[in-house]
Amino acid sequence: MAAVQISKLASVLARCLPSDVKNAAKFKVKLVEFDQNLNMHFAKHVTVYANDPTNACKPGDVVLIDKLPKKLTKHITHQVYKIVYSFGDITDPITGKKVVVGKYRDEIEAKNVLFGKNPSGFDYDRAQDRGWQAGKRDFSDKETYKKFHMFDHDEPYAV
Repeated sequence: MAAVQISKLASVLARCLPSDVKNAAKFKVKLVEFDQNLNMHFAKHVTVYANDPTNACKPGDVVLIDKLPKKLTKHITHQVYKIVYSFGDITDPITGKKVVVGKYRDEIEAKNVLFGKNPSGFDYDRAQDRGWQAGKRDFSDKETYKKFHMFDHDEPYAV
């Protein structure tokens, strides 16, 4: 039933997951399903593949995806329209301010001025953009693949 609901929607907000399909990104879409017996809504997650030939989406990104008029393959039914939020860089859509967990960054800075900044604390102003450690500590640029065998060592890029 959830697949029917998502096929009716034209544009959907989704979170990117690691994908094993070439030129496509895997997305988790949150739907709300109504239960007639309990008279309540419950969250339900659906997995969708969207065409992403430039591989612009990385796992954790919040993306707006559009439904394709015709399926490209058996699995690819949507197209990546716009990356709304990069992972770790969330902006409040109403105020336009940067957010960390549940607080604005300027509120955190104001508290640091009042109470003193922790010398080992994270500095958002000096931080570089996501992806600068690609190949060193950030392996989200590596190609993922399906894991079919159990090995003694851990496979870091397997899904």
